[in-house]
Amino acid sequence: MPEQLAHRDLRNRSAEILRDVQNGAAYEITNHGEVVAILSPAHERNRADLRIRKATRREKFTALDRVQRDVPVQQSLDELRAER
Repeated sequence: MPEQLAHRDLRNRSAEILRDVQNGAAYEITNHGEVVAILSPAHERNRADLRIRKATRREKFTALDRVQRDVPVQQSLDELRAER
């Protein structure tokens, strides 16, 4: 069973943890005590099991239309955070 690791520990010790994963370790990453991700060596996973979405647009990012927002982005982010 993989060791559980809080997301803040992953952030603070990322180099050490990635070395461990490269050497075969696996971790369940938690956020507020809930498992949200599994970090395991890439060679152990069957690539066919990975969900990869194709790009929906083929143009370069510079070709995308600019969007003018009515409210500052920070205000939108604060509202989203308040919904949690």
